[in-house]
Amino acid sequence: MALFSQLGNYRNFGLLVMRAGLGVMMFIHGLPKLTGGPAKWESLGTAMGHLHIHFFPVFWGFMSAVTETIGGIFCVLGLWFRLVSLLMLINFIVAILTLFAGGNNIHDASEAIELAFVFFGFLFIGAGTLSIDKS
Repeated sequence: MALFSQLGNYRNFGLLVMRAGLGVMMFIHGLPKLTGGPAKWESLGTAMGHLHIHFFPVFWGFMSAVTETIGGIFCVLGLWFRLVSLLMLINFIVAILTLFAGGNNIHDASEAIELAFVFFGFLFIGAGTLSIDKS
């Protein structure tokens, strides 16, 4: 369609919109986890048990909270974007495993599954030229 034929010229702007939107939401979602303290981090970190990692749950929970919060900021900026995308992907894989292990169905896990696919795709696409990394 002629109406949409020129939108391909704005791919990097589209990437910026996606990065900024997801980054802000990740920051908002992760900030309460990061400020929740060791009790919250331990609660989050026990999810690593689904990968048979049962040691240092406070550390793993803290790393999850940092990934969502600081990673969200880096996502907006496009700083270390592929690394952030990989860490977010790992975060959401653990979330998916936790949801399924808790007896949830695919509808309950759909948000985590969708975000895992988005961050997996971002690994290949990169941040675009409208970013600090300019990848």
